[in-house]
Amino acid sequence: MTRATITAIIVDDEMLARSIIREYLAARPEVTVVAECANGFEAVKAVAELKPDLMFLDIQMPKLSGFEVIELLETPPAVVFVTAFDQYAVQAFNVHAVDYLLKPYTQERFLEALEHVQQRLAAAAPPPPVKAAAEEAVSAQQPLERLLIKEGSKVLIIPAEKIDYIEAQDDYIAVRAEGKSHLKMQRLSALETQLDPRRFVRIHRSYILNIERLAKIELYAKDSRVAVLKDATQLPVSRTGYDKLKDLL
Repeated sequence: MTRATITAIIVDDEMLARSIIREYLAARPEVTVVAECANGFEAVKAVAELKPDLMFLDIQMPKLSGFEVIELLETPPAVVFVTAFDQYAVQAFNVHAVDYLLKPYTQERFLEALEHVQQRLAAAAPPPPVKAAAEEAVSAQQPLERLLIKEGSKVLIIPAEKIDYIEAQDDYIAVRAEGKSHLKMQRLSALETQLDPRRFVRIHRSYILNIERLAKIELYAKDSRVAVLKDATQLPVSRTGYDKLKDLL
């Protein structure tokens, strides 16, 4: 890749922060800013439509965080995180971010990050950000307060308290909430570690239950029980799952 072919988008909810990046990029005509985004939803849409080489990405934003943006992207571009918070640095490099700029930063430090980007883009087959690591970075702010599920061009945000139960389906999970099921590519065991253990219980190898939805537990057969939800849905309860429920109820 030549120095004249880098396309970039700037993602930050603060206009001043976006204008500083534009100002610093003015000295580097080889970088063309193709979009500015004030939130994560705009960023996901812009990356899908414009397929930029580079994304300057804030972390703490309304609607979607920077890590949630990466989680939702099919093919993320090279990422330089630009944030006022230093506690996310480890997670940032776990998703193969090229650099991590801590606000306020100097133009010299910014251009150093840009050099790192050019080196990354010039290398053969640069590793993209890793979705699993992005999910882990999101879950570092435990307990998980919401689930993001991409359905076609739409992004669903399901608050944790709206979830009834979650069912394992091979490499996917089916999230049941407000009478509807939504598929997300994630292992149930990975999600279990992210949820609030005071609210969500792994009642069976294939099910995690929001205990606020539980109406009663019934004996189904010898040493076999079912959880009956308030909407009359029945879910199997393993012996271990029953012990967990007894501890909470």
